[in-house]
Amino acid sequence: MKNSFEKDYNLLREKIRLVLDLAFKKLVAINGKNNGVFVFSKNGKIVEIKAVDFKG
Repeated sequence: MKNSFEKDYNLLREKIRLVLDLAFKKLVAINGKNNGVFVFSKNGKIVEIKAVDFKG
């Protein structure tokens, strides 16, 4: 029983990860077309990266 649950859990987790990855790639592509920027915090400092330069 536990084995089946773990299998289902891992499958669901992998599907969610793939969907999030696809959504982020789409976000980068759309922002790149619109000259958008991403804003991150790195070591306590605000960093802006143009979407077209984003490698993440």
